[in-house]
Amino acid sequence: MKKDLSTGFDTRQYMMPGNYEIFYYNDAKINRISAHSHSHYEFYFFLEGNMDYEVNGITYSLQYGDYMLIPPQILHQPHFHSDDIPYRRFVFWMSPAYFDKLCQTDRDFAYGYDYALKNQHYHFRPDFITAQEIQGYLLDLIEECNGNRPFKEMKTQLMSASFLLYINRLSYDLLHQVSPSYENVLYLNLCDYINNHLDEDLSLEQLASFFYVSKYHISHIFKDNMGISLHQYITKKRLQASKNGILSGIPFGQVYQQYGFNDYTSFYRAFKKEFGSSPKEFKEQHKMPEDYVM
Repeated sequence: MKKDLSTGFDTRQYMMPGNYEIFYYNDAKINRISAHSHSHYEFYFFLEGNMDYEVNGITYSLQYGDYMLIPPQILHQPHFHSDDIPYRRFVFWMSPAYFDKLCQTDRDFAYGYDYALKNQHYHFRPDFITAQEIQGYLLDLIEECNGNRPFKEMKTQLMSASFLLYINRLSYDLLHQVSPSYENVLYLNLCDYINNHLDEDLSLEQLASFFYVSKYHISHIFKDNMGISLHQYITKKRLQASKNGILSGIPFGQVYQQYGFNDYTSFYRAFKKEFGSSPKEFKEQHKMPEDYVM
């Protein structure tokens, strides 16, 4: 990690006053932690260690990126095989009052923990890229919580709520693995949406929100089907539409805005890179001869 954000291991299993607490633990010599439960909600994210983890009588073998959703009053503990590897993990706690307040806003906030409790399914294993994204979320949150920047309380509340929704969506995706036919339908729907909204926000975040899938899922779909990134695909589509717009007589000052480019300079550079000539040169090259005009 770029800076030392680790917390000295604390045996307390209760929260201090507040809505949430977050810890990054990096312990070199721990060989036993007793079974315990607590009254708050816990998100546990595993980084490293030679151990298994038991939750409510179910033992899980962990690897980097695994996470667990542990509702209140559920007994859990690690079982160490050796202490030759440091035991590293993130732990994020939410108070019942804070959790309930979020759920009053939208019951979807409770999705993951409700599922874990009802089905005794506490353990989730995302892919490596997604695990890195989770780690990034947690690092940003712990830095904000440990810092002293203006509007810290509001920022951490927004980040906490956003993280919980992110984990709920991810958990849903992991529990509902999709078939190849669904992947193909999603890919075609994405292409259709992009083609009809070239002048709008087509960021990964926007598409993931609209289609209710993770942004890494979308990235993989385009890489697998097109061999290029989503950003490259969108740029090519926008440039093709811009080229057709120029041929139909739309002024340069309008065409780049109509097809989603932020400014003329970025449009000019992308156009020249794609087609080998500037927009003006392209128009001159494809100008219809006067004697052909009806």
